[in-house]
Amino acid sequence: MSDIEIPESHPRYQSLLTRHRIEEGVDKGITSRQGLIAQGRGEAFDYLLGERTIPSADDAARVAAAHLLLADHPVISVNGNVAALCPEEIVELADAVDADIEVNLFNRTDERMRAIVDHLREHGADEVKGLTADGRIPGIDHERAKVDADGIGTADVVVVPLEDGDRAEALGAMDKVEIVVDLNPMSRSAQVATVPIVDNIVRAVPNITAHARDLKDVSRDELEAIVTGFDAAAALDAAERAIRSGSDGDAGDGDDTDADTN
Repeated sequence: MSDIEIPESHPRYQSLLTRHRIEEGVDKGITSRQGLIAQGRGEAFDYLLGERTIPSADDAARVAAAHLLLADHPVISVNGNVAALCPEEIVELADAVDADIEVNLFNRTDERMRAIVDHLREHGADEVKGLTADGRIPGIDHERAKVDADGIGTADVVVVPLEDGDRAEALGAMDKVEIVVDLNPMSRSAQVATVPIVDNIVRAVPNITAHARDLKDVSRDELEAIVTGFDAAAALDAAERAIRSGSDGDAGDGDDTDADTN
């Protein structure tokens, strides 16, 4: 934590705390300066959501947990902001669903990749993929195309929090199940996700973990029923209604039930 002390009584305590984590991430070489802009954009949407997990996001987190438990090879993709905001929680989720962790960056340098890998190991990760980069996602021309062939390259389910829209589309074209955490329900990443979770990552990741632990002894048939019963478009509509009306976004709340999703 930085030298700035934030009293827990402050009404924006959690928001300010995450902001300072991103700042520290930049100082440590984990987060890029562009990550500060992304954090500010997400913070604005979180404010509109009431800085809380709405029911549709909780439902989506439960579906995400079911997908991860059903997966043959789940992978959690980590960028600089994710590493700065919730490294320990990412490790706990990976342990709960037996997933690999892989670092993937747009502003990729060897130094920054190693800094993030070391940071995740300091927070409990035994193994972190991403340094080998012997695979490639088709259709992407920038550095986020680089993946480990035995990681994201062969994964059937990928958690891609705070994702770039073009990579989200490319992963979907590879027929991978994508679990996207994004505070903007109208973003391209959320729109193309198999499971869009419109929530703050610092709430969403531990929430998925909690659901995974609750579902660990559930039968495969029950997990598959949870997965097949999910409607991604309805979840996005509920999130947009929540942003527009300040309610939980359930059908009938407020007067924006006909809101379109772009």
